[in-house]
Amino acid sequence: MNAQRVSCVDALRGFDMLWIVGGGEVLVSLQKAAPSALTANLAGQFEHVWGEFHFFDLIMPLFLFVVGVVMPIAFAKRIKKGMQKRDLYVHVLKRAAALYILGLITQGNILALDIATLKLLTGALHAIAIGYLFSAILLLEVNNAWQIVITGCLLLLYWLMMALVPVPGQGAGVFTPTGNLALYVDDKVLGHFQEGAGWTYIISSMTFVCSVMLGVFAGKILFSGTKPGRKVLALGVTGIACLLGGKVWGIWLPVIHHLWTSSLVLLAGGWCFLLLALFFLIMDVWGRQKWAFPFIVMGANSIAVYVATQIFDFKVIALVFVKGLAQWTGAWFPTVLALSALILIWWILYWMYRKKIFIKI
Repeated sequence: MNAQRVSCVDALRGFDMLWIVGGGEVLVSLQKAAPSALTANLAGQFEHVWGEFHFFDLIMPLFLFVVGVVMPIAFAKRIKKGMQKRDLYVHVLKRAAALYILGLITQGNILALDIATLKLLTGALHAIAIGYLFSAILLLEVNNAWQIVITGCLLLLYWLMMALVPVPGQGAGVFTPTGNLALYVDDKVLGHFQEGAGWTYIISSMTFVCSVMLGVFAGKILFSGTKPGRKVLALGVTGIACLLGGKVWGIWLPVIHHLWTSSLVLLAGGWCFLLLALFFLIMDVWGRQKWAFPFIVMGANSIAVYVATQIFDFKVIALVFVKGLAQWTGAWFPTVLALSALILIWWILYWMYRKKIFIKI
């Protein structure tokens, strides 16, 4: 594994974080500042619409995907250093637990100290914790062929459950926002501890694992000993195959982000493969890396910046420096404020990068 490959993955992770921590808000704010068909379309790409696939529906799957990409090489390095499987499992359990606790802090309302508002399963960090834990078991216990088979079976099992198991008062094969099996199970198992916004986690845990496993398969390609050109080709072909699979499957099993349907996994996974192929092609094959430095800075502390932006509103801090511009910018001030907050976040991450402060879990 060389530095370029690590930079490639960090850059893709940083590209994903850009939209999570404020980039999306900057683009959405343009619709209010300068209403047009273009800005309306941009804003629409940052909305979750039931049964539709927008750019924003790629962000969380890409987060899980990149987690999977680094798992094969990370595990291999630990084993090479002499870490026993038992110790590796302890590491995995600690990391999954840390992600789960951070999820409770950022989106589970645990800091409110009010059991009435506590959410036990909610947000990206809980999805990552689940996907990472069970993907680690597959990576450590079965070979590559079985990993592929089990991932495929999980996608199929999710489909069969959602299509064949009837929901009381609704029937089977219902994919409406209020009548689907996944939401029914979350409601019955979690009660008032469920998220409550239509997102599902218990049955969807199977497909969270699949999203991470797609990243694992991509990581095995990326960190293999084959020639760079063949890696790009393999990533690209796999991405196109996943895209086609997700589109075709979507005819029978709708692409729904809230339910993390199997078709969503493949469709989003296809784009993830293609993005990884593109970043690897530009940065490793062509050797052009300077353009990606802002992304690398953000990707180097991805979990830290995600947690920080979920807890703190950086626009409040940015407002101290730019509030005087409100009288001059008018309708553009929300854009100025959102962009200022994003720049502030980046400069903090840049300082951490320069000081080699990397917060890992």
